[in-house]
Amino acid sequence: MLEKLIGSIFGTKNERELKRLWQRVEEINAVFESLKGTTPGELPRKTEDLVRRVGDGEELDSLVPEAFALVKLACTFLVGKQWPVADTMQSWNMVPFDVQLIGGVVLHEGKIAEMRTGEGKTLVATMPLYLNALLNKGCHLVTVNDYLARRDKEWMGPVYESLGMKVGVIQAGMDPEERQPEYAADITYGTNNEFGFDYLRDNMVVRFENKVQRGHHYAIVDEVDSILIDEARTPLIISGPVEATDKGYDRLTPLVRRAFSQQTILVNRIVEDGEKLLAEDKEWEAGIKLLQARRGSPKNKRLIKIGRQEGVQKLIQRVELSFIRDKKFHDIDDELYFVIDEAHHTIDLTEKGRQFLAPNDPSAFVLPDLSEELGEIDQSDGLTPKEKIHAREKAYQKYARKSEMLHSFQALLKAFSLFEKDVDYVVQDDRVVIVDEFTGRLMPGRRYSDGLHGALEAKESVKVQGETQTFATITLQNYFRMYDKLAGMTGTAMTSATEFFATYKLDVISIPTNEPVRRIDYPDVIYRTRKAKYEAVLDEIEEWHKQGRPILVGTTSVDVSEVLSRMLRRRGINHQVLNAKYHQQEAEVIAKAGQPGAVTIATNMAGRGTDIKLHPDVVKGEGCYLVSPSGRQCIHWEEEPGRCNDDAPCGLYIVGTERHEARRIDNQLRGRSGRQGDPGSSRFYLSLEDDLMRLFGSDRVAAIMDRFGAEEDEPIEHSLVTKAIENAQKRVESRNAEIRRHLLQYDDVMNKQREVVYELRNAVLKGEDLRSVYDDLSSSLIGTLLAQAAGGSKIPSEWDWDGLLGEFGMVFLADVRVSDDDRAHAKPEDLEKLLTDIASRRYDERREELGAEVFDDLWRYVVLRTVDSKWREHLYALDMVREGIGLRAYGQKDPLVEYKQESFRMFEEMMGDFHKETLTLLFRAQVRTAAETKRQALRRTVHAYKPGTEPPGPAETGRGGRQGATIGRQQAVARRAEAKVGRNDPCPCGSGRKYKKCCGRNA
Repeated sequence: MLEKLIGSIFGTKNERELKRLWQRVEEINAVFESLKGTTPGELPRKTEDLVRRVGDGEELDSLVPEAFALVKLACTFLVGKQWPVADTMQSWNMVPFDVQLIGGVVLHEGKIAEMRTGEGKTLVATMPLYLNALLNKGCHLVTVNDYLARRDKEWMGPVYESLGMKVGVIQAGMDPEERQPEYAADITYGTNNEFGFDYLRDNMVVRFENKVQRGHHYAIVDEVDSILIDEARTPLIISGPVEATDKGYDRLTPLVRRAFSQQTILVNRIVEDGEKLLAEDKEWEAGIKLLQARRGSPKNKRLIKIGRQEGVQKLIQRVELSFIRDKKFHDIDDELYFVIDEAHHTIDLTEKGRQFLAPNDPSAFVLPDLSEELGEIDQSDGLTPKEKIHAREKAYQKYARKSEMLHSFQALLKAFSLFEKDVDYVVQDDRVVIVDEFTGRLMPGRRYSDGLHGALEAKESVKVQGETQTFATITLQNYFRMYDKLAGMTGTAMTSATEFFATYKLDVISIPTNEPVRRIDYPDVIYRTRKAKYEAVLDEIEEWHKQGRPILVGTTSVDVSEVLSRMLRRRGINHQVLNAKYHQQEAEVIAKAGQPGAVTIATNMAGRGTDIKLHPDVVKGEGCYLVSPSGRQCIHWEEEPGRCNDDAPCGLYIVGTERHEARRIDNQLRGRSGRQGDPGSSRFYLSLEDDLMRLFGSDRVAAIMDRFGAEEDEPIEHSLVTKAIENAQKRVESRNAEIRRHLLQYDDVMNKQREVVYELRNAVLKGEDLRSVYDDLSSSLIGTLLAQAAGGSKIPSEWDWDGLLGEFGMVFLADVRVSDDDRAHAKPEDLEKLLTDIASRRYDERREELGAEVFDDLWRYVVLRTVDSKWREHLYALDMVREGIGLRAYGQKDPLVEYKQESFRMFEEMMGDFHKETLTLLFRAQVRTAAETKRQALRRTVHAYKPGTEPPGPAETGRGGRQGATIGRQQAVARRAEAKVGRNDPCPCGSGRKYKKCCGRNA
């Protein structure tokens, strides 16, 4: 209330910003007028002058008027010229409007420009990109797909080139050699995925010159809400295959399929009982049955049909509140096999379900208390230390197997109960492919996490793809937060302004349209059933199709688009379908959507990046009176003034068949109509059976329909309905925002670790000061060895001197001797200095021994090889932790806090192993020339010896004392006295670690 009062007196924040920005527009236009005598050939020299001034320290902000005016001038020189854009000839006819200049300034200031569809955002971006490219650090324009990146680069390229700048484009499938010159350009177009994956790949190269990106200076994100919000729920991951692990899907899927079938039969019977009780006027008992059915199968068709009856939804709600108050849900849940919470996307097995799935194993679904078992093993007096190690390993393996099995059951239950084919995913070429719920596009290569994708593959009886290991990963949030300056543009950002600022520190400015918006958004029409809704939609399409008006029908899933397509075919109405299955036809379909009589069915229109241009025959008159007079006449209006407001007769008609979970997706669909002052209209048709209404808004809306006595095929339009729908969307938006926040919280933990690793890699790749890297690693390792030797004791005589000096000598190949007297009176700082000096001397000796160039290459290789190996192992371990961390909530522990603590401990262990292994390899690695390697290979091919005989070992060399005598030594073939040690078995040395992580690391 107070905010509205202040806004009415001083204007809103957006209005105050626009007032300031209009002053910048006047400055730009004044400079533009002063440049009227400039010739096209002078433009590159003007750019060179601006580059020089920036280099001399002049601020970019002071150059806004000149830079923007130069781009505007370049556009005027190009008017009438033609060049190929996306394989078709295009004629240039664009010069920035004043509102486009405002949008450009907003983007330069690192904010989000909300500009309606058709307002020319592609052209707007050229001005801030040109200005920020003057710093010669590279600017990125981020689009949603490869087609738009190539199209926009080819379309806007001549503008930049006429100003003397180079422009590049990144496309999927390019080799690193092809990408480098594109990134070296002043301005580079590409998709968010390509930019993000290139960053990850750059941090996996072994030579600095193999990197393709040259930093993250300035980026403009087109369709910013689609990329930074919708797609930000899934991270970018580079992965590779790992050892096969048995998820048990082959064995578990038939069990879950049977349980799902039994639950369906049970719920049908419960619904039938509830219906009989309703007929007998036993309302409360009927409400209990219907609530039980809803918890068992919320999408049961018969249950949904009964729910449309007057008062039934209120009855179920009253019964549910009573059970919540008395905490008696177990009374009705115990009869079910599992309970579904559709709103929160969770499923819980009941005792009946557990017995059905594992009738002969009462403890099958009981996760063992690992800490209790380990405590008992440690306290057992009857076990030797070696037996305790084996016992602990068995306890870990038992816990892992049980956790894996429970996780697989949960994933399969979700796959059967919560995910629908042709809605959430499609099956193509025997693969399960995710459908992006916001854009309707297929997402090949993306997989659901936590084993869910494998469960869907098992459900659809296609091959379950092998498990992969994460090599590198980053969320889109953390990638784009690396840019020194970030901006974005879209037609719908205000509804997500809070999240944009909270996550990216981006303000949203709503830019006015160049022409008044002449689209009328009619109130929603709601029906009781989907069938009645579809019939009404078809009647509406048929009526306007006969009059030659283009119609765009928006759906929220592939399934609905195909249902409507079949119904339209039965009525003989020609139409085009644009959904995930026909994605390759997108450009062609959209190009025809503005033709007279065109009917286009589209699964979500978010992030399409293309306008629907109207054919001249679609508009009734030259001018239009919708919203406000245009200054030109419209005969249709003058025949009957005001008639168009009630039923707009021309322009593109948007028909929405369902409200999306996010309001801005609905706004994007509506925004396809009414571009650049075109007339148009939109209307949404809803039903109480729609998922959004059923989950979040149907009770209140059903009550309104009851009050007005609406029949099944009788629609209702009421402001309360619209308000209830908006509230439902707000609740879902809040839930989705929480999911993204949750993902970011987990990635933030890893992000700090990633920064440490990537910073180390870059320091080594650049090779500017390899000595300091060595000093850091050796100092850290020495500190760790000292802490381990002291064991918390301050008395030198109690320290583990043999362990300390032995470990130090093994790593640095140095024979360190400390007398008994020195051991008794040693000071930690003196001992640290002694070991540091020895480590420093060993570096100099090794460098002199190999030669500076060879040594630097060796040191660089050893660090990169080891850190990459350790980082991959760490990421894989973190994946495993993430899979099961949620179970700790049952123990009243915060999973996020537990994950932070666990990942920090694991990272410290990983870095400790990295320091030790890197330094060990540096002093033990043998360097051979190519000729020596060839001779060695030849010798190996002719060398022969009897099994059991030991070939002579290499001579001991080096100045450091003990040299790695086992490195490169050929091993004699001998009979094995004991059984072979498995990679995952406890190491025989008694360290307590797995063999593959201990003595078998280099096996």
